Amino acid sequence: MTVAEALCALAVNGIVVLIVRGVPEVDAAWLFLGTLIAASAVFGVIVCTRLSWLGGRKQDFENAVSLTNPGPVLPTQGESLRRSFDWGFLSLLVVPTLVAALAWEPWFAFWPLALLPDRLSAGIYGLYWERRHNVLLWRGNVAAQPLGKGRFLYSTVRQP
Repeated sequence: MTVAEALCALAVNGIVVLIVRGVPEVDAAWLFLGTLIAASAVFGVIVCTRLSWLGGRKQDFENAVSLTNPGPVLPTQGESLRRSFDWGFLSLLVVPTLVAALAWEPWFAFWPLALLPDRLSAGIYGLYWERRHNVLLWRGNVAAQPLGKGRFLYSTVRQP
């Protein structure tokens, strides 16, 4: 859903910047695009590590709380997708980048694209990790089994 949120933010930012500032210069775009690609590649690789303070997800996956009876609390696919779209996060993507794009450089309107490689890497690595360990990882809140400190995910054994 972060991809959808980033694309929505990009659409809003792009339209407003084009209306207010016009088409930006192309020279600045190459520098911005190069920096964006380099940073995204680095963080895309870090996702697969244990370096949680830098964005690594492996430790989160390994520390997932295993549910003994997931049936009553496991969200359905549609419910999980609806709950994962966060309007607050979308506004966090739109407002600062729009201010920077209008006040400083129009290419900052594309900053939400910087989140895509990291989040896509995390999703692909998470899917790989789930398949490899035959579990389903998910976020939520189960009163009978709270997550505890340093844990962010639940896990259930994947049914055949």
